[in-house]
Amino acid sequence: MLKKYFDKVLIEAGCDEAGRGCLAGPVFAAAVILPKKFKNPLLDDSKKLTDKQRKMLRPIIEENAIAFAVAEVSAQEIDEINILNASFLAMHRALDQLKTIPECLLIDGNRFKKYKDIPHHCIIQGDGKYLSIAAASILAKTYRDDYVDALHEHFPHYDWINNKTYGTLKHRDAIRKYGATEHHRKSFALLPRQLILELE
Repeated sequence: MLKKYFDKVLIEAGCDEAGRGCLAGPVFAAAVILPKKFKNPLLDDSKKLTDKQRKMLRPIIEENAIAFAVAEVSAQEIDEINILNASFLAMHRALDQLKTIPECLLIDGNRFKKYKDIPHHCIIQGDGKYLSIAAASILAKTYRDDYVDALHEHFPHYDWINNKTYGTLKHRDAIRKYGATEHHRKSFALLPRQLILELE
């Protein structure tokens, strides 16, 4: 059973990202403020849910949240500032968009770059511990999946509709055969042993 809150008084925003380990596309992040009394028996870490369950939960989260926002950081920005900083930036951008200002942040993971003067708590595997982080994980994941699915229509060779730009064998084989697209993260090891690519 996931916890409803970290502090029963403060306005808390749960934050999580999606796509950090992918070879292409942006990293997405979401920030969600849920009512203290919110509960849903299905809500859990997005990785433990099916695609159908995530899609079903997304409108429930959006309709019941006090505030929510989703933001992204592009592949080009990831290459410039590295994926860790890009993940922090995506969370900051999501927090910037919240219509309610949180008094406390619950961050999935063990590191975070301070956001304004709002205190934060880094919680390892927080998306499996707190409802607001789980909700953020679902929004970040579903919004990114929608983005990647649309991108797949223009780049079908890479099988992004199935691998969501993770480094599967089929994805890497396509990179080897067709090269990297403008959406690939050039700072990542796109192929084993850093084989030389003709980057487009």
